[in-house]
Amino acid sequence: MGTENSDRFLTAFNRIDHRLRDIVGAKDFMPFYRLIDQAKKKDVLVKKYEDDLRSYADLRNAIVHHRTSLHYVIAEPHTDVVERIEYIDATLAKPTLVGQMFRKRVLIFQENDSLKHVLKVIRQRKYTQFPVYYNKQFKGLITTVGITNWLASKMGGDHLPKRIPTLHDILLHEKNSVNYKFVSRSISIYEAEEIFKQGVERGRRFEALLITEHGQPHQKLLGIITPLDIVKID
Repeated sequence: MGTENSDRFLTAFNRIDHRLRDIVGAKDFMPFYRLIDQAKKKDVLVKKYEDDLRSYADLRNAIVHHRTSLHYVIAEPHTDVVERIEYIDATLAKPTLVGQMFRKRVLIFQENDSLKHVLKVIRQRKYTQFPVYYNKQFKGLITTVGITNWLASKMGGDHLPKRIPTLHDILLHEKNSVNYKFVSRSISIYEAEEIFKQGVERGRRFEALLITEHGQPHQKLLGIITPLDIVKID
């Protein structure tokens, strides 16, 4: 193993140190632990990997302060540790953007479309979220829960309603009328993950994040992110 792993580790650690300094705008010396404390307030990735970074700071100190020669390191990092810190370094340097991972053609619906049209899409494509527009104006996000709520409210005894509703009718039965959030295509997938988490913590669960160029509702819909998509992110 030699000193190759320790050299790789220190190289990645130093790059991360410089990146944290850039994030917080530190011009003078600042201990690595304080850099983490400051940077995690500004960058969700630092917050995500905070525990790892603190552990790496301890290992870095052991390597640097207890090195007895150029060819002997008392705390030589395991290959798995080196690969992990290099991965974090690369992720901090160039995080994956939502516009890269989730850009796709989104099937949109009009407010006067029949529920029958949506049910056909559910059967064929297994979708659970449906962006609804009036011409080019965004009106809301329909979910399968909203459809169920409408059905429950219209049941008369054992009989189903005879009139097939429009999506305008269904939107009125979404329990949370603002169950979505528009985001820019240039935010990272980790920022998207944080938006979902914060929504739950504040009692405002988002059913989907809707991607546009700058996160504006009037812009073309470029993609959609669901909570299930976020679960798959490392």
